[in-house]
Amino acid sequence: MQGIKYGMRPKIHANELANSGGIQVGVKYNSLSVDHLEHTGSEEIECLLGSETMPTFLPGAAFFLNMVYGPARQMIDAGLPVALASDYIPGSSPSGNMQFILSMGCVNYRMTCEESINATTLNTAYAMGVSQTHGSIAKGKVANFYITKPIPTIEFMPYSFGSNKVEQVFLNGKKV
Repeated sequence: MQGIKYGMRPKIHANELANSGGIQVGVKYNSLSVDHLEHTGSEEIECLLGSETMPTFLPGAAFFLNMVYGPARQMIDAGLPVALASDYIPGSSPSGNMQFILSMGCVNYRMTCEESINATTLNTAYAMGVSQTHGSIAKGKVANFYITKPIPTIEFMPYSFGSNKVEQVFLNGKKV
């Protein structure tokens, strides 16, 4: 834990293949996040309650590797926030498509549309340690956002998982 001496907060790869105790280690060392969480039980959920550690699910990896999906719904019902990330990496999660991750949050993790949007924006920014400047549209934050093609409701975002709904992308307030 040398990084802690220099003001760095760890991110722990925990409980992907088995219930490893990684969540407890993450909470003990005040990790920004504990990631994967496919094998998580009530003891780990209890440990996360009251901590500053963000439980982060990586649905793309669970999907591509045909693994069980972690208990996001149980965590939310217990009062925890959750983050969703792509885990974009060749071999275990070869997609960085966050529209798909948003859909998986609703379909596979039983999250509401609003919960899934929060999990892929503000909560994920927190899990990366950048929530003061990123993750939501607010005065003083970096203007990274996208504009969708016309959609009938916000629920269309996860519902229409196979189509690109993004019309325009803005990074640092400029169209890219």
